[in-house]
Amino acid sequence: MTRHGGIPETSFWPYIGERWGFGTGRVEDLAAETAAHPFFDDFWASKAAPLSRITAPAYVVASWSDQGLHTRGTFEGFTAIGSERKWLDAHGGKKWGYYYSEQGLRRQQAFFDHFLLGLDTEVSDWPRVRYQVRERGQAGRWRIAADWPVPGTSYRPLYLDAGAGTLGRSRPSAASVSYDSEQAGYGRGRATFDFRFDVAAEVVGGMKLRVWMAAPDADDLDVFVAVQKLDAYGDLVGFPFYAVYEDGPVALGWLRASHRELDPARSRPWQPVLAHRRALPLAPGEIVPLEIEILPSGTRFGPGETLRLVIQGRDVYRYPRPLVQARHDDLVNRGRHVIYSGGEYDSHLLVPGPAG
Repeated sequence: MTRHGGIPETSFWPYIGERWGFGTGRVEDLAAETAAHPFFDDFWASKAAPLSRITAPAYVVASWSDQGLHTRGTFEGFTAIGSERKWLDAHGGKKWGYYYSEQGLRRQQAFFDHFLLGLDTEVSDWPRVRYQVRERGQAGRWRIAADWPVPGTSYRPLYLDAGAGTLGRSRPSAASVSYDSEQAGYGRGRATFDFRFDVAAEVVGGMKLRVWMAAPDADDLDVFVAVQKLDAYGDLVGFPFYAVYEDGPVALGWLRASHRELDPARSRPWQPVLAHRRALPLAPGEIVPLEIEILPSGTRFGPGETLRLVIQGRDVYRYPRPLVQARHDDLVNRGRHVIYSGGEYDSHLLVPGPAG
């Protein structure tokens, strides 16, 4: 939450400290702590719970919609806790709306009645994982699975074609495209890449963007990534976002290039985990591979519908203050960002899908 991909969060993190600051006790200055500790040092380590030591029964309610706040933590928490009896409920609605819905409250009561009162409830029949595959808005289909990530998931690369602005199954010829990193998006301020589905597909899980980039005028760059859905007419499909909005993305990702070093012990082929131990500046114009985690999501794409990848130098979704959201105003960007694809540059989006 404090640094998305190494980029300081400047809206929600200071806000929540002020919101908590009503009482007679002392309150931590979250923004000041983040500024004083830009890397994962002993200070942050002291706040990281050893999740594997948790053995209590757990009912974890996650949402695709809380990108940048709770989405990552709920899925990582579910996979990391040591509980033998644990269940995951992943939905596509607004987090509080679903949690306090009639269905949500019924499931919570069934869980607590079983483990606190010893009653025989529906928990005995629950699948370990239940997740919603969204189509648009809050509409979608529920699926079940034996674990998370969904067993049998196969990850396929969709290669960026910087010349055509597309994503494809085979690596294209070498090309490059640039955008103005200091623009607010659209036009010259972003690059987009589209993949149009011929048959229906359900994209469920985390994604990874591996992209080769350079900043000719700077020694660092902040990259913001969004995955979006377009309908068969080419119109943007919106989803619940940040518990408030209706026009959100499929999923988001972020990275400050100087934080690109990975933690090899925690990273997986489909999920890069950053070390956040030191800065690795770039030489101006140096072309480097960036591996960007795109947070978990569950979305159905029908025939003729499009998955769009957006890359730009500022928040892709940005709402006026004082509306609450994740916001990043402390950026390092200067001048153009250049994206390289094809040839020796294996820029691709790694997308989850069923095996076969």
